[in-house]
Amino acid sequence: MSIKVGILTASDRASAGIYEDLSGKAVIDLLREYLTSEWNSVYRVVPDDQHRIETELKNMIDQAGCCLVITTGGTGPAPRDVTPEAIEAVCQKMLPGFGELMRSVSLQYVPTAILSRQTAGIRGKGLIVNLPGKPKSIKECLEAVFPAIPYCIDLIEGPYLECNPDVIKVFRPKR
Repeated sequence: MSIKVGILTASDRASAGIYEDLSGKAVIDLLREYLTSEWNSVYRVVPDDQHRIETELKNMIDQAGCCLVITTGGTGPAPRDVTPEAIEAVCQKMLPGFGELMRSVSLQYVPTAILSRQTAGIRGKGLIVNLPGKPKSIKECLEAVFPAIPYCIDLIEGPYLECNPDVIKVFRPKR
């Protein structure tokens, strides 16, 4: 059985076709490098609309059965940046350490990282991780938090994610 991973880009302009969604594609490319388990993506691009984002997150986990949903975009302070609010609305548990680590890593590159509101949370047996919208920042942030993602999915009784140790070192406690 193939593992399902959701990739959700929140962008008014990408969803309207004004420009190509490079962010979601960057996430997919990184996951192809990281994961050796057989997996399929459930990929969507929606406008920066909290209700639409919430609906898609629920569908990806509750209907499509995604154990992991990675969102991009909507993390800043602008009025249309509502992805963190959508994640908080659909999750039973929030995992603030993800956002803390991502901001810490991003601060090594740009002082405006403190404006980012990235977050993560659990919905049922799915983990939602909110990344920034720029491909360079996506790589920096996902590289930082991914080592904890497979074990988190183990803890919420999701599928066992196998990863390429030559590309990413994941952490699972010794049993």
